[in-house]
Amino acid sequence: MRSRYSAYVLGLDDYLLQTWHMDTRPASLNSSVNVDNDIAITWLGLQVKRVLFIDDASASVEFIARYKVAGKAARMHELSQFSRIDGRWYYVDGTQYS
Repeated sequence: MRSRYSAYVLGLDDYLLQTWHMDTRPASLNSSVNVDNDIAITWLGLQVKRVLFIDDASASVEFIARYKVAGKAARMHELSQFSRIDGRWYYVDGTQYS
């Protein structure tokens, strides 16, 4: 989770795609831009609230990521699902909280 957040901060779309589960991976990303209005995102911080290891191959991570878009502060609160394949964790999907 932390490595994916760092990849968003640094705009490392290739890493994000490589760590995204093949069943849910998008064709492409532009992580440094807000998709709704093409305005640059500035990431401000990550707080991992809890991690739940469901079994050897499944886990969930609840986090809050803070960011700014067009000078306005915002936050993303999500419960992400991860799957381990051949010893590597992959992001599957997430449920966002309001």
